Amino acid sequence: MRIARFAHAKGMSFGVVEGEPEAGPEGLTIAEIEGHPFGEIRFTSARWALADVRLLSPILPSKVVCVGRNYVEHAAEQSAEVPTEPLLFLKPSTSVVGPRDAIRLPLQSQHVDHEAELAVVIGPPGARRADRATASKAIFGYTCANDVTARDLQRADGQWTRAKGFDSFCPIGPWIVTGLDVSDLEVRCEVGRKPEEMEVRQLGRTKDMVFDVPTLVSYISHVMTLLPGDVILTGTPAGISPLTDGDTVTVRIEGIGSLSNPVVRAA
Repeated sequence: MRIARFAHAKGMSFGVVEGEPEAGPEGLTIAEIEGHPFGEIRFTSARWALADVRLLSPILPSKVVCVGRNYVEHAAEQSAEVPTEPLLFLKPSTSVVGPRDAIRLPLQSQHVDHEAELAVVIGPPGARRADRATASKAIFGYTCANDVTARDLQRADGQWTRAKGFDSFCPIGPWIVTGLDVSDLEVRCEVGRKPEEMEVRQLGRTKDMVFDVPTLVSYISHVMTLLPGDVILTGTPAGISPLTDGDTVTVRIEGIGSLSNPVVRAA
């Protein structure tokens, strides 16, 4: 099931995306559901064509927990050691944006990188000190994410909060996919200024993660309580590169879909 959060003429709703995204957006519709998707799914009578609504970030998390250097080749391109335990950091909820929202390059930085990542969405009842089996049951679904990073500030600061925390530095979307086997999915990032100029910058597979998803959820839950709606970014494959004003960056994950965002210089 693909669950989206979207804006329409009458407000904002959650809904189930109907149709096959691989065939293009023209045939897709969104069937509105009552309330929040964490409860029993109950449909209203409302239905929209995807082209007639605006997709939002599919969830508004209380926190975004991220995992650094979870792909060996990415650690190597950063000249960094592969951690023996998951390396955690946080992005603020204010960094979250949705599909087609602009990534705003901050005036403080001259080097902002993309990082395509599989994102995990936690469902009820959350997770606290969970073993692997319990952690797996706490997963509501998966979506695409971009852990946008001001690389020069990360190096200058010696820690990651400012570099990772700017507004718009955590695009998430386009929707949450439930019931997906994420043990071996392609993760791709494309960057370009025109559709015909999109260049593949990152190409990896989730099977190459150092720590798999159940391990990450369990480990994090022994550090902090994971609440329903919280998001975990599981690390990025090799190939990170700078974004410039006027670019479009697209994260594509097999079985989920694509998340595209324009890049603009902040005023």
